[in-house]
Amino acid sequence: MQTAYYVLLFLALIVALVFSVLVLVTGKGDAMSGGGSIRTTFKGKASFDDYMSRLTLILGASFFALMLLIDGVSNRIDLAKATQTKAPVASSTKTGK
Repeated sequence: MQTAYYVLLFLALIVALVFSVLVLVTGKGDAMSGGGSIRTTFKGKASFDDYMSRLTLILGASFFALMLLIDGVSNRIDLAKATQTKAPVASSTKTGK
């Protein structure tokens, strides 16, 4: 379980770095306006901005999904550690008076 946590964390780090570079490279142009629809040219071919918008959307959604998975794995690891570290309750013995 610990290995899955580190693999997911590594993937999230890679996705975050690529996502950050993509946002910094595209800048504040029309591609990042948040229009929601994919624009195409007259002939129907998608432009570079369309590809960047779609890639940004995919990377953002995958980063969100990875963070949810990491949280779930982390909670499961914490739960497993908590159940392992609980010491058994020692039975008390009565002492005579």
